[in-house]
Amino acid sequence: MIISKPPFCPVQFQDSDLLDSGFHAATDMHALWADLRDNQPLYRADPGGGREPFWVVTRHEDVSRVLRSYGEFSSRRGTILCVLDLNTADIASDNMMADTDPPRHREFREPLNKAFSPSVVATQERLLRELSRDLIQSVLEAGVYDIAHKTMMFPMAVTGTLMGLPPESWERLAELVMMTIAYDDPDYSAGSAQATVRQARHELFEYFQKEYAQRSRDDVDPDVIGAMVGMDLSEGPMSQEQVLLNAFVLLIGANVTTPHALCTLMSVMAEHPDQFRAVQENPELRTSCLQELLRWSSPVTALMRYAVKDVEMHGRTIRAGEPVTAWIGAANRDERVFPDPYTFDVARRPNKHLAFGLGPHYCIGANLAKVGLDIFLDELLERVESIEIAGEVKHVASHFVPGYKSMPVRFTPRRAHVR
Repeated sequence: MIISKPPFCPVQFQDSDLLDSGFHAATDMHALWADLRDNQPLYRADPGGGREPFWVVTRHEDVSRVLRSYGEFSSRRGTILCVLDLNTADIASDNMMADTDPPRHREFREPLNKAFSPSVVATQERLLRELSRDLIQSVLEAGVYDIAHKTMMFPMAVTGTLMGLPPESWERLAELVMMTIAYDDPDYSAGSAQATVRQARHELFEYFQKEYAQRSRDDVDPDVIGAMVGMDLSEGPMSQEQVLLNAFVLLIGANVTTPHALCTLMSVMAEHPDQFRAVQENPELRTSCLQELLRWSSPVTALMRYAVKDVEMHGRTIRAGEPVTAWIGAANRDERVFPDPYTFDVARRPNKHLAFGLGPHYCIGANLAKVGLDIFLDELLERVESIEIAGEVKHVASHFVPGYKSMPVRFTPRRAHVR
């Protein structure tokens, strides 16, 4: 995705383009979203080809309402706009944390919150710092280094550790995650979009089935998968299918967003060296800098809900059962909430971004992501004087994440760290 600012050139699009991963990778989506926010804040897209129409909301207020109001908009039928028919029954409904509404949602979330609590995340700080230093040192030693792959492995190492997954599997797991959300990208495709998604899901579930077999409810110090094996729901112990579904969604959620945020950090600090210096010279700006990074990067482009009942919005009616897509990337540039939204401002306050969602489904791994980004920024400010984009930047073809698959960078080391 092109991250741009006004004045915008009009973007011509067809409704089917909103489901076209290549369109998202090569198009100025911010120009498109700005037009929709101003002129069609509730837009009905009809992609054709036998696919169900869906509603598009782009204003911050409306996106917040869709994400927060589970009495109007349900997660039970799925939350990701994908290539599969939106009217297809969701086998994960009420069995996977992402595909539930309260009170069922709390049955899954409250026990898992413990696995991602601040005290548990604190145990990973040493690993996060080692990963940060390794990535930065790789760039310093190479002169020019493509950081995209290493940023992808950054959260995989932490998630893999928390989930008790052997390091030799991390590389393939990261590839499978990308296949599920970038199925049209030639670097991850295994045929058609449907075939790619199905292969990735099959391999991931087969992998987690083997991991499940190695866990016991009697484990004294369980990892995340072991914690799920030991969980009780209202109907009894969590089933194997439920463990596999939730391991799947936790792995994807943890690993598709942080790499994009890290690459975006390099990009904006290279483009705005004055902002980089400001954070170096004023440590009190680090927190607001990270919040602005999350707003700016908006690692998840859109989330989906289904109307529970007829809902009136902007003089139109969303009928019960119809899918609604909440475009987070658009909401995070809404001029009605963010003054001068197309300026990256490390001192921006307040910053009511929706990068981690809102409401019951607020990202369960948000604390882990924030700690990881904070530690990486700390190491970057300590060791690097300036950042330069040193080659062609390539974006992942995906309409779920606006990620990077290539970003060559060059670091100028701070004098105290010149070897």
